[in-house]
Amino acid sequence: MYVIVEINGQQFKAEEGKRLFVQHIQNAENGAIVEFEKVLLSDNNGEIKVGVPTIEGAKVVCEVKSHLVKGDKVLVFHKKRRKGYRKLKGHRQQFTELTIKQIVA
Repeated sequence: MYVIVEINGQQFKAEEGKRLFVQHIQNAENGAIVEFEKVLLSDNNGEIKVGVPTIEGAKVVCEVKSHLVKGDKVLVFHKKRRKGYRKLKGHRQQFTELTIKQIVA
């Protein structure tokens, strides 16, 4: 069984026992239980339910494993040739690691 759930404006495929790395969730502590109720699609062994826009009564229960995980560093380099202009910036996106405990659909 899997569901498509919307978390912080992004859609994820969720199955029980799987790990998700989602955009950083404010006020989430390690070990806390978080519920997401925007379930868009549910597949239970071939029986597919599509929400309009969401499925009523369906939710995904997750446990916060790590409230702050940093992603890979992305370097942005700007240069204008023959002008001596060079600029280098780096960015590391922050994520929250979730483990899916239960799917209620």
